[in-house]
Amino acid sequence: MRNLDLLTLRLFAAVCEQRSITRVAEQEAIVGSAISKRLAQLEDTVGTALLVRKRRGVAPTPAGETLLEHARTMLASVGQIERDMAAYATGIRGHVRMLVTASVMAESLADDVAAFLQQPAHRDIQVSMEERVSPDVVQGIRDGSASIGICWDAADLSGLETCAYRSDHLAIVAHENHPVARAMSVSFADVLGHEFVSMPALSAVQVLLARAAAVQGKTLAHRVLVSNFDAALRVVSANLAISVVPREVAEPFARTAPVRIIALSDGWAQRRFAICYRSSHGLSPCARLLVDHLALAERAAVPA
Repeated sequence: MRNLDLLTLRLFAAVCEQRSITRVAEQEAIVGSAISKRLAQLEDTVGTALLVRKRRGVAPTPAGETLLEHARTMLASVGQIERDMAAYATGIRGHVRMLVTASVMAESLADDVAAFLQQPAHRDIQVSMEERVSPDVVQGIRDGSASIGICWDAADLSGLETCAYRSDHLAIVAHENHPVARAMSVSFADVLGHEFVSMPALSAVQVLLARAAAVQGKTLAHRVLVSNFDAALRVVSANLAISVVPREVAEPFARTAPVRIIALSDGWAQRRFAICYRSSHGLSPCARLLVDHLALAERAAVPA
């Protein structure tokens, strides 16, 4: 196994992901025969077939899937080493990739990250944020797709290090002429007879609502399916249905739209979010600074 080299592993991972040697050759400006030779040598080194050739490309064997998982971890570690050394050599600079849920993205995260980047000491740091549902945030951190994830703390975060990051309060949003709008506070069971604007099935909010409805022996009546909170609020303002949206997201919209925000009395309506990462030792200096900044923002947001 001492003959494994990083370039071959990187090409192997790319071929597995693209399912095509030809496509990877074009992207890497390497002739396909050179990649095929490296992959054949890799199979000789590990002593087993790693790829199955098919009519329209290739696919990893079970052994190939196992090696792919290890290769991703190794390549992520090498990338981390390069970023860390660059940070020490040239001052604090680099790129931090984050995976976050729609709720986090729609609320305070953008402001918190902006405050971090506006500090003079962080002028050479770049931060990218990609929106995913909670299970995909966690999986992305586990497989090294990003350094930092932020999601609902009810997700399965086993094996990751975490720290708290803010909270929100789910509420009913209804058109001002809707019957529900007359109430100040309701339980979720009280509104299950109405039609809802719904989010994607795997989103944290939708999973939570489906479970809460099941406890009541009911299912949600979906009238409209949308992809984000902004679209949900616009549907509500047209008086087509009601929706469950974080109060923190709905309040700015409600200032100018004909909608009302009705508190949910259910205990699960208050949610907490968590920052997650594989290990504090594995974070780059830039990522460590960002985690510390976000954790400080959480503490500052908690009432004394």
